[in-house]
Amino acid sequence: AVVSTQSTGEPAKPAPLPKAKLPDLPIIEKNNWLIHMLFINKEFEKCKQVIKDQIEMTERTCEYALYVRGMIQRNEAMIQESLESFQAAAMLNPNSLENLKQVGRSLYLLGRHKAALDIYAEAAKLAPEDPELLHNQGVCFVYLADYSKAEECFKKALSVQKTEHSYTQLGKMHILRGDSNGALAIYKRAVENFPENSELLSVLGLLYLQMGDTQKAFEHLGNAMTYDSQNVKAIMGAGSIIQDHGDYDVALTKYRVAASVTPESHALWNNIGMCFFGKKKYVAAISCLKRAHYLAPFEWRTCYNLGLAHLTMHQYASAFHFVSAAINLKPKFAPLFMLLGVALTHLEDPNNAKQAYEQAIAIESDNAMTYLNYAIMLFNNGEKSGAAAQYSKFELYHQKKALNDPDVNALVAKLGPILHMGS
Repeated sequence: AVVSTQSTGEPAKPAPLPKAKLPDLPIIEKNNWLIHMLFINKEFEKCKQVIKDQIEMTERTCEYALYVRGMIQRNEAMIQESLESFQAAAMLNPNSLENLKQVGRSLYLLGRHKAALDIYAEAAKLAPEDPELLHNQGVCFVYLADYSKAEECFKKALSVQKTEHSYTQLGKMHILRGDSNGALAIYKRAVENFPENSELLSVLGLLYLQMGDTQKAFEHLGNAMTYDSQNVKAIMGAGSIIQDHGDYDVALTKYRVAASVTPESHALWNNIGMCFFGKKKYVAAISCLKRAHYLAPFEWRTCYNLGLAHLTMHQYASAFHFVSAAINLKPKFAPLFMLLGVALTHLEDPNNAKQAYEQAIAIESDNAMTYLNYAIMLFNNGEKSGAAAQYSKFELYHQKKALNDPDVNALVAKLGPILHMGS
């Protein structure tokens, strides 16, 4: 191509292009960009002012402004107000899947699960294979205790898209139904798909622990802590396994990490207290257990442990107080009545102590320690024939369960010959 030149010999300048005119946005959507920018930057106060002006200017016909207002209201725990905003947005655009999802979400947060399901059913007509929609329907069915429909929704959601949330909810649903094996299978599949998810690993480890497989439990809990060193569930589970094996110092090291994350966990302080109990530091144990009791006064295990610790310290009135509280919370747990019998014996109330032992035997007739303590109490009260009868039952169940406690064996070596002679 040849460039034409003027008489001066310089190249001719190309003609300037006409300036492109920006499209005029409708007044309804004029400030949407600003609302969006303020919302994603979490400048909620400024955002609310812009939304208010926009809604007034458009006479409540700006769908996006209403939608974002609903999101902000929900973030500020104004759930009813957020529902009204999303409903207004849905009225302006009833074919918007996102609007219907948010209406359903607000209804769910208000505990109106049936109403939420009705909205999700309308939304499903627009997107029947939406995994988020299917998951939310499943959660609502769980709250309505319709587990078969919940399972169907979660499985359908997972067939469309595998997500941690759907696996977690499906596993929780099996746990609620008392189906530990089903929950275990779900979490195993979840871990196969999301091997680095510490929450899934920790729950799987706790399920193995609940089922008595401590080796697999410890393996999965350890993997969970590898990916998240401050995962409290994993720390507590692994710590309890270590504690059960008598390695109290290592368990306390684990619990120290958990204490920095959840310093107000009653279960944590209960476990720390029992670590000190195992180390025979009873004052420290009682101090930690009382903190656990302060944080959760209706937790029967803490009351039981406090009763045991006070008995060990020969503080029988305090032991009676905490054991009685535990019995009120857990009346079908036989060892509590055994401890009550021990406390009442030392408080010189043999008649009520006998009733406590009889109640323990009625609840659990094969607990060898109940018979041993009962025999000791009867022997000390001069009832040698009754003591011998209880001791013979102790020997029967002691041999069956093959208990191997050095303290118990030492006591049996002293008491056995005396009671046999008495019988």
